[in-house]
Amino acid sequence: MGFDHVAEYPREADPGNDEDFHRAVHAQRARHRVQEPARTRLRASTQARPSRTGDESLKNPPADANPTVLRLRRSLTLWDLVLYGIIVIQPTAPMPAYGVFSNAGQGHVVTSILIAMIAMVFTAMSYGRMARVYPSAGSAYTYVGRELHPSLGYVTGWSMTMDYILNPLICTIWSAKAMADLLSGTRYQIPYPGLLWPVFFAVLFTVLNLRGVKSSARINEILCAIMGAVIVAYFWCTIRYIFHLPQYPEAYFLRPFYNPETFTINGVFHGTSVAVLTYIGFDGISTLSEEVENPKRNIFLATVLVCVVTGLLAAAEVYGAQLLSRQYMFPASEVENAFSHVAAIAGGLWLTRIISLTLLIATIGSGIGSQLGAARLLYGMGRSNAIPIRFFGAIHPRTRVPANNVIFVGMIALTGAFLISYDNGAELLNFGALIAFMGVNLASLTHYYIRGADRSLWQLIPPVLGFLICLFIWIHLSKLAMIAGSIWMLAGIAYGAFKTRGFRSDLVNFDVPPDEA
Repeated sequence: MGFDHVAEYPREADPGNDEDFHRAVHAQRARHRVQEPARTRLRASTQARPSRTGDESLKNPPADANPTVLRLRRSLTLWDLVLYGIIVIQPTAPMPAYGVFSNAGQGHVVTSILIAMIAMVFTAMSYGRMARVYPSAGSAYTYVGRELHPSLGYVTGWSMTMDYILNPLICTIWSAKAMADLLSGTRYQIPYPGLLWPVFFAVLFTVLNLRGVKSSARINEILCAIMGAVIVAYFWCTIRYIFHLPQYPEAYFLRPFYNPETFTINGVFHGTSVAVLTYIGFDGISTLSEEVENPKRNIFLATVLVCVVTGLLAAAEVYGAQLLSRQYMFPASEVENAFSHVAAIAGGLWLTRIISLTLLIATIGSGIGSQLGAARLLYGMGRSNAIPIRFFGAIHPRTRVPANNVIFVGMIALTGAFLISYDNGAELLNFGALIAFMGVNLASLTHYYIRGADRSLWQLIPPVLGFLICLFIWIHLSKLAMIAGSIWMLAGIAYGAFKTRGFRSDLVNFDVPPDEA
């Protein structure tokens, strides 16, 4: 039974107001990411702000002409941003999907992650540049809609919607497999784990969100510190194990980068198309422009540095795993837990258990946050009447949570957990993410090079390379991901054309409403 109470956000947190646009946490998109609690916004204005659901609002962002507007305090430094980004992405990012990356890239996991890093660095530069232009928004939907065309912004927003919905689904799948593996062979092992654990985690995420349970910044920091300690223990055990092995030829240490027995361009870029998952969430830094010292410099640098640090750390983690084991193809029953099983070679059962437990806790936090993020996105669409407002635009009067949407997303996660595999879900998520990344690169190229006064190579080469590399990675997704993603996009375009009478009226709103203060 759904909640019909459609409650209003206060004026300063109205989803239709431009300056609060996209203050929602973009980190909630990431697979296996720790939810960053929403920041308190102190903002008051006597000036009415226009809605951004239509074409004019996307083309002409309102200016801050009112001198009485209270601003967020600029207190975040460059290193605060870098730490924030690393916490959002998580320092253990490649571990849960190691088996998926290895299967897709025929064992070239390190190479795939480093190629993905190059694409993400160029894309991060575009995000950093666009954050200078639209400091109160941090969304690909905004950048593309305002710089290219509102209809292209709609396409980008629709692709992002798929990401939001898929995130809790793949968290449910991974958590179920990890828990079954963790308890396997113990007295706590349950019958029918493939059936019961997906139900358990889908219900757990839904119930905790319905009760309004949220992660705190303190919990996120503690969890990040635990993950850091686990990484250090893993590196220590791996280095100690390798140094006690007989002497190996140079080819042994180069094999994770290039294995002549399995290397193909298509194979490596297929692996790269999945390895992009490692970096999902870095764009959340661009939402903090109004709270940063020297935002024009620091947002740009922090976004790029987070991608570089994440890429190098992830490459080091999987490099160690590939030195420990020559296995590069993992069966379906082992693919989600491949990394922890390989780590057992160096650290024994205790290291496997610690890694599995740490990743499981992080994934539960991510599943809760990503489900709420998807529910709030649907709430924003419902409030703008893009989808039925009576169901999707309602919030619970006590918990102030869009309860109908939480249940709706939970049902999708539960159903999807029995229909698709973890690697299929990851590729579908990257289908939408890469579309958004390509759009941001084109938006940066349009604003700074095509329309801007400075037509130097510095304004031309990074967005062009970012777009082309992302495009090349995108076309190497699996056929299943391309077909399913294309069906989703065609359905969205048809729906948008119907809602806007052939894109002649207001477009569907993909704003994610911020939390209430």
